[in-house]
Amino acid sequence: MSERKYNFSAGPAVLPLPVLKKAQEELLCLPGCGASILEISHRSKQFGEILAQTKANVRELLNVPENYKIMFLQGGALTQFAMIPMNIIRNREVSADYVVTGNWSKKAASEAKTQGKINVIFDDKEEGYVRKPKDEELRTTPGAAYCYICANETIEGVQFQKEPNVDLPLVCDASSEIFSRPVNMEKYGILYACAQKNAGPAGVTLVIMRDDFVEMSGDDLPSMFSYKKLAEKDSMLNTPPTFGIYIMKLVTDWLKEQGGLQAMYEKNLEKAKLLYDAIDASNGFYRVHANKEYRSFMNVSFRLPSEELDKKFQEEAKAYDLVSLNGHRSVGGERASIYNAMPREGVVALRDFMVEFAKKNA
Repeated sequence: MSERKYNFSAGPAVLPLPVLKKAQEELLCLPGCGASILEISHRSKQFGEILAQTKANVRELLNVPENYKIMFLQGGALTQFAMIPMNIIRNREVSADYVVTGNWSKKAASEAKTQGKINVIFDDKEEGYVRKPKDEELRTTPGAAYCYICANETIEGVQFQKEPNVDLPLVCDASSEIFSRPVNMEKYGILYACAQKNAGPAGVTLVIMRDDFVEMSGDDLPSMFSYKKLAEKDSMLNTPPTFGIYIMKLVTDWLKEQGGLQAMYEKNLEKAKLLYDAIDASNGFYRVHANKEYRSFMNVSFRLPSEELDKKFQEEAKAYDLVSLNGHRSVGGERASIYNAMPREGVVALRDFMVEFAKKNA
């Protein structure tokens, strides 16, 4: 199979076509290197320039203040679930607050409990993880080190429409929405994202951390689990994920060419509206998992009236080059991940298929 389809996978996910073409063009021999990006030393001048430019792109796009470190780590979000409390609250007389709004923040809280005392100040389990909390529902713990959130729950399709207003620094898993909209970095002590959903390939995790949080790392931690030691070595304490960083550079170059994050945000909202309008007009044939005011513009999670129709929908969609629409096993149904790199044409094609499918099967 040589022709590309519209890939709605939640991750690893679609990458911008110009990025793939650029990587293909340079894969055999990176200009000025005489070798592939997969072969050159991470200590080389050429890779040093790639690393520096990727950091500069991230700082520019997210408007990251100078008192924040930008790191490119390994181990994905699951490693960050443990590393953050390990560095910030372990062996200290201090706790952390956690907001549980879906599968990923639930896992983060579970991992954090292995490292120190945490307080779950909101948990939407009884409602089935269909919403984010209102500001007045978040009663933070006096003296807590941070308030942890997952900006966008990929599985349930539930998203903060704006940062919660709390009196603690936010620590945020932004894996599935990073670079999808502007953020106010000064609200965050830590913002991180595994790349394979919206920023690059699997294998690299972007961590943006305020300097005072970096300094909290205990001297008793193994080197690879200490943010202080990783930051001191500029993400090169060991061999970093060089190819992943290179692809993230190409992705962030592409984002700048698109006009930056505000432009991407407007495009993302318009794409999501195409699908949600079709869902809302279906007279209940399609049902969104999330409450309307908390719907994600990155992951549209929905169901049909029966499991049989769910399967039929996914199978027939393939004939229209619409693939990877199955929902997560814990929720079922369908999920259309419409990240930055999903072209509007793909969303229109899905919308049109949904409308026709409902007419035939309602």
